[in-house]
Amino acid sequence: MSRVRDGKKLEDILGTFVEQKQLKGGLDKVRVEEAWQNVMGAGVNHYTTNISFRNNCIHVTLSSSVLREELSYGKHKIITILNEHLGSQIIQDIFLK
Repeated sequence: MSRVRDGKKLEDILGTFVEQKQLKGGLDKVRVEEAWQNVMGAGVNHYTTNISFRNNCIHVTLSSSVLREELSYGKHKIITILNEHLGSQIIQDIFLK
């Protein structure tokens, strides 16, 4: 078993690895999808058929037009809550389909 003697934190090493391998986009996608499921709760998740994240926008497909309309009124609040949950300003917009 070898020891790391240069004093780097594992967090820093993993951060560098993620940047070098260009994995940040994929990790953000997974984090945003999980945030949607955790923040929006079981009621909304029941009607959520697809979630995707690209270009700082979350695209959510819902099976209920009534719910889609209801959520569209609170898009800015949803963005704020999701970004707070994620701990950074990743999401810029939400598209509800």
